[in-house]
Amino acid sequence: MIWRVKYQQEWIYVYLLIEFQSRIDRFMAVRLMTYIGLLYQDLVKSKQLTADKKLPPVFPVVLYNGDPRWTAATELKDLIVHAPGGLEHYLPSLKYLLLDESACDTETLAPLKNLVAAIFRLENAQTDQEILAVITNLIEWLQAPEQTRIRRNFSVWIKRVLLSSQEAEVKSEVTDLLEIKTMLANRIPQWIKEGEARGEARGEVRGEAKTLIRQLTLKFGSLTEAITTRIYQAEKEELDLWVERVLTAVTLDDVFH
Repeated sequence: MIWRVKYQQEWIYVYLLIEFQSRIDRFMAVRLMTYIGLLYQDLVKSKQLTADKKLPPVFPVVLYNGDPRWTAATELKDLIVHAPGGLEHYLPSLKYLLLDESACDTETLAPLKNLVAAIFRLENAQTDQEILAVITNLIEWLQAPEQTRIRRNFSVWIKRVLLSSQEAEVKSEVTDLLEIKTMLANRIPQWIKEGEARGEARGEVRGEAKTLIRQLTLKFGSLTEAITTRIYQAEKEELDLWVERVLTAVTLDDVFH
């Protein structure tokens, strides 16, 4: 997404790349360099330059909401092999700001009267009580009539994303944050029991994934980031099959194919 923000008398283009697939892109810095290059090309062609005929600044931001912590380089130079003989002075340079949701501390986010912080808290919420607390904050912050659209957007997002695994009638019976809060307050006791059962199942799968990773590492050496991510995203049936194959596998490919 490209945002154009006016700062004093200048327009600043802000790139915001949102990774919704919970994947780590090792070459994200290369992608951002390409996007910025294409943007600059278009600005030059359309003559959308600053008052002194220069290109506007670009602020590259990567917002990551995946489960594994982000491990990709945030600077392009870290992806390029060392260049001898002074060649390093001519290499491209780019650095982006990483916002890793899972790395944000809940206690730090909670006091912030900030809608982005509220989204992070909602996505990282482990219990329905935590969701309820954030919704209570949003109701307080978004009381003004001109904020009606934002309230509705939050309501739609919470129903479709955060409550999609709850009862089916959630989608049709609530239309506002206050209604969602009331519904949650009434149904949390029931959902706690269901959530505990789901949590135990998820914990069992994650434990099996960690065990498989240890077994594969001991037998075949260090695993690639892609293999580790695949294991953590696998269903229990797949993990059971791979664990059995480890015993007889000669190569790493024998486990997964």
